[in-house]
Amino acid sequence: MKGVFKLKEHKTNLKKEVMAGFTSFFSIVYIIAVNGHILHDSGMPLEAGIIATIFASLAGCLLAAFVPNAPLMIVPGMGINALFTYTFVGSLGLSYQEALGAVTVSGVLFAIIAFSKLASIISRSIPTSLKEAITVGIGLFIAFIGLQKSGLIVENPNNFVALGDLSSPIVLASIINLVITLFLFLKKVPGNFLISIILGTLTSYFLGVINFSHMDKGFISINEYRNVFMSFDFGKIATIPFWTATFSLTLVLVFENIGILHSQVDGMLKAPEKNGKALRAVSISAILCGLLGTSPPVSTVESAAGITAGGRTGLTSVVTGFLILMSLFFLPLIKLVPNAAIAPILIILGGLMLTNIVNIDFTDFTEAFPAFLIILMIPLTYSIVDGIAFGFIAYPLVKLFTNKHKQLSLPIFIISFLFLTNFLLHYVG
Repeated sequence: MKGVFKLKEHKTNLKKEVMAGFTSFFSIVYIIAVNGHILHDSGMPLEAGIIATIFASLAGCLLAAFVPNAPLMIVPGMGINALFTYTFVGSLGLSYQEALGAVTVSGVLFAIIAFSKLASIISRSIPTSLKEAITVGIGLFIAFIGLQKSGLIVENPNNFVALGDLSSPIVLASIINLVITLFLFLKKVPGNFLISIILGTLTSYFLGVINFSHMDKGFISINEYRNVFMSFDFGKIATIPFWTATFSLTLVLVFENIGILHSQVDGMLKAPEKNGKALRAVSISAILCGLLGTSPPVSTVESAAGITAGGRTGLTSVVTGFLILMSLFFLPLIKLVPNAAIAPILIILGGLMLTNIVNIDFTDFTEAFPAFLIILMIPLTYSIVDGIAFGFIAYPLVKLFTNKHKQLSLPIFIISFLFLTNFLLHYVG
């Protein structure tokens, strides 16, 4: 094992790598419950969504271990799962099986980009303001979903939304758990989100939100998952919604993973030679996610926890992947986790993504306004795709209006044209 992962060359040892693997696991294990619940909102059975998340996370960690030999966690991404459920299924009208078809095709396109020079070309061509605005807009969207799941925000026929019933047990449990989660997060308690899920579930039990007597008595059942595994559907591959989903998903996957990997592989690990291999590992994982039955992956930001703990090789990822697989034995408990325990994590994650707003140049209105549109329209249209479209269509317009056309690239014009065409065909008819 020392030879496979070249521990000596990376100036590390078995103990450090194993401990880093445990650290990584406790920082990311919350994704199993959170992603499973978001997939469930798409119509996928909850148990199947959780199992798909576990298998996809295991596959991603193993790819990170053996392709770039890096201590990364490639797991279904927060934000991208919201795109899958609330935009592809909720707004574009795809079934979750058809959305999985879009994930699979997008994964193939992502792989083509990752295995060629297109990744760097696309990354350089898209303005930083738009890339950062997408992250911020998705963050607001995730936070809004968290507020809905908590019951703090409810539908209102007059004002669209309103404050929920603060005396409701679900709302009370959510508020209490939000305070607990925020405290644990700010104190940098290891495994803070996992602890908050456990405490949030217990709080919900004491307030009568859930009942442990409803917990399954068995441990592992894959009956529901059999109907999700390899269930991707290409029935709508000749339709505009399918390709709108595929195109926007590929765009987000490329932007998000290039940014994260640059920070982790180039910045924290000081190993830029592994960057290309890491991106290819994520792209292969994206294809597998479509086959296994979950939304696409990212090299999650929580990988930083394992790197900080001393992880330097893929052995860290192997340990993390094995621990994630062991989560199958806790499946009955994971299925019992209520929205009141999930919502606070979504709200805080949304707040974290909002911090990217500092990277947008608000002194230049031709950069700020398109970014502002993306940030505003993603949560207000309840569609990540539509929100991105507004910003990308506005960007070349404001540059042309101010004689800054030299700042425009061909990819920007192509992407803007595709988004505009989608609007005309999809909404105007």
